[in-house]
Amino acid sequence: MMDYPLLLKSVLYRANEIFPEKEVVSRGAKGIFRYTYRDLHERVCQLANALDTLGVVAEAKVGSFAWNHHRHLELYYAVPCSNRILHTINIRLFREQLIHVINHAEDEYIFVDEDLIPVMEDIQAELHTVRAFIVMTDAEVLPETTLKNAMHYEDLIRSEATDYEFPEFDENNTAILGYTSATTGMPKGVEYSHRGLYLHCLTGLSGYIGTDESDVTMPIVPMFHVNAWGRPYIDTWAGAKQVYPGSRPTPQDLVSLMHEERVTTSAGVPTVWMGILSILRANPGKYDLSCVRYLISGGSALPESLTRAFDEEFGITVYQGYGQTETTPVTFSGYPKTAERNLPAPDKYRYRAKTGLILPGLEMRIVDELGNPVAHDGKQMGELLLRGPWVLGRYYKDEQKSAEAFVDGWFRTGDIVTLDERGYLQVVDRTRDLIKSGGEWISSVDLENALMSHPAVAEAAVIAIPHEKWQERPLACVVVAKGASIKAEELLEFLSQRVAKWWLPDQLVFVDEIPKTSVGKFSKKTLREQYEAGQLTTP
Repeated sequence: MMDYPLLLKSVLYRANEIFPEKEVVSRGAKGIFRYTYRDLHERVCQLANALDTLGVVAEAKVGSFAWNHHRHLELYYAVPCSNRILHTINIRLFREQLIHVINHAEDEYIFVDEDLIPVMEDIQAELHTVRAFIVMTDAEVLPETTLKNAMHYEDLIRSEATDYEFPEFDENNTAILGYTSATTGMPKGVEYSHRGLYLHCLTGLSGYIGTDESDVTMPIVPMFHVNAWGRPYIDTWAGAKQVYPGSRPTPQDLVSLMHEERVTTSAGVPTVWMGILSILRANPGKYDLSCVRYLISGGSALPESLTRAFDEEFGITVYQGYGQTETTPVTFSGYPKTAERNLPAPDKYRYRAKTGLILPGLEMRIVDELGNPVAHDGKQMGELLLRGPWVLGRYYKDEQKSAEAFVDGWFRTGDIVTLDERGYLQVVDRTRDLIKSGGEWISSVDLENALMSHPAVAEAAVIAIPHEKWQERPLACVVVAKGASIKAEELLEFLSQRVAKWWLPDQLVFVDEIPKTSVGKFSKKTLREQYEAGQLTTP
């Protein structure tokens, strides 16, 4: 067989050759922007030529500080396909974290959205390697800014040629550099190779994620974090129409786009789907989402109550997905096997809320604290270990963290899971979030899902708090649904019918909102800090 490198330029090539007429839709400051895959290809070529003109050498780092839109998609192709490295900078990191990741990556140029300019202006004096900023804007002239050597994106590419000879190089070269969302310590860098992204894409074209040419996709998961779960590559390779929600989209914006563009599939975290469910419930009959084939929920556990509500109230199927920054990211999908598709409703929803089946091409081990394999009975818990072609081999420029992350060549995910007899994984908790009470484990995820199954509860997060006798006990933080009312005693009674008595939280606190991480997950680190500061008190 040919020694043919697995490079992302193959994805771009196929879209241009086979699906030149398919649309990319992008919500912007001036409304909806539309162009075709052929237009995308030409602008990607212009951008690659512009990088040559700027003198950006092979394997140099180019940063993007942007929302989900068509210009960010162009960066996803022009930078890695021309053998540079795209560093997708998480816009929700704290100031000191942003400075750290940009300096650690050694970014030379940063492409920044107009509405994010103030963030870069604030930190630019502390960035050691950045030579210039390119502003991505719908305005015809460059906005006023103190950014050094600022350039207008459209001016940068306008005079460049619309064709480009994308080079061939080692498929193991880095295509994208991403950083973890830093729930503890500073973010860690993860290099995504062309080979890993290519193989991740191929799996994404299978039934386990299931995009095809007839789909209209809308990546809600941010492009600045974990490759937007691979959607910009998977959906382009499939030839699907793509809809990008743009800057600071609200649940209302997302529902409107789904309705107007006839979106068939989308991916986002549970809090996004909770917001969309609220919009649908508040506007009965206004939005027609009969076009939706399925939705994917990931980033944190999918409450069974959420998938049940979408299905029974709106006929929309929601599946669970699972992955991490370190795994490109998708490694498990809740897309059901044939045997589980026609189960009675209670069992069907239970399986949909499971983390899912391991994707083709990957291997897993589940081990106890001593490293011994646990039984695959859906009950015994252990840490999930993974290996495969799109699992990281090391952290970027961090030997200590790399050494801690592996055991005998297997990546330690830090997630505690069970695996049942049918092969379905269930993430029970993060190792740092499990509650150990009297020598026994309590799953904060299971408690949260049980709480959120009550119609009066909008959100719930559970943390461990110290206990003199039992070592740790659960504290539940609850956001009451808009227009609802409930007492702590009622919720505890509700919980007592669903979990073991010794799992019941010792304290239950009503809060206005659950703090979120940079990617929309519940920030239990923040809740623990609030508890230690005396800010979480029992009503």
